[in-house]
Amino acid sequence: VRNKDQRSKDYGDMELKYRPSHADATYDAKYGLRAVAGGGRSSARETIARCAAGAVAKKMLSCYSDTEVLGYVRKVQEIEAADVDVESFTLEEVESNMIRCPDAGVAEKMIARVDQIRRRGDSVGGVVEVVARNVPSGLGAPVFDKLEAELAKACMSLPAAKGFEVGSGFGGTLLTGKEHNDEFYKDEDGRTRTRTNRSGGIQGGVSNGESVVVRVAFKPTSTIGQEQRTVTRAGEEVTLRAKGRHDPCVLPRAVPMVEAMVALVLADALLQHHAQCRLFPGGGEEPG
Repeated sequence: VRNKDQRSKDYGDMELKYRPSHADATYDAKYGLRAVAGGGRSSARETIARCAAGAVAKKMLSCYSDTEVLGYVRKVQEIEAADVDVESFTLEEVESNMIRCPDAGVAEKMIARVDQIRRRGDSVGGVVEVVARNVPSGLGAPVFDKLEAELAKACMSLPAAKGFEVGSGFGGTLLTGKEHNDEFYKDEDGRTRTRTNRSGGIQGGVSNGESVVVRVAFKPTSTIGQEQRTVTRAGEEVTLRAKGRHDPCVLPRAVPMVEAMVALVLADALLQHHAQCRLFPGGGEEPG
């Protein structure tokens, strides 16, 4: 994909100076070179391929089990959309505002906060939540390839990702076993279901048929318009004030990225389940 809207001149001052908390210094240490102009491996521009592949994965999941993967911005700093129902919010609600939060009232507060930070030449982070509805049970594996482990690796490979949770996440540590356990029941179709979903749709590394719910924390953008202390490639201590166009908040752009990675992992797990358990009819003879 050709980028026809690049402004390489904006990065001139960064050719010699390392941006604090950016990949500049580590890539230089490992490879002896780096992409200064913002289009390298540390740029979120690389996620265009992930989103394209994720679109195919979403289609595959939808065709097989009517699985829907949908995300939104749950949190900007301490401003949180805590009342969003993960089972019912819609794409239309998410796309109704620029911050991609389905709670209109909270979205206004988020947008105001990001604009406030932008005016200071600074940046801000937060949390993206993604839910996969109608996920078939049985996807994943018991040990090294647990479904949540695969999801964590995929989501943490995204630029600026700093934390991952599934289901109750770290909040679950505040509960007792009795409070946290998802009790089982039989629904009207005779399927085994859970009354709550603190497990986030995964138990023992395998999907249980409930919605898979994950959250990914994203740090504030490291390239900012405020002056910061840093060093040059030669080791000279200097200051740096970034120029050009840099997102004050990556969260709205991160929503489709996390959706894509979740969809890819689920599609991968579905294919592996097919290969291992002969999920589809007409799959040939059972292995010996």
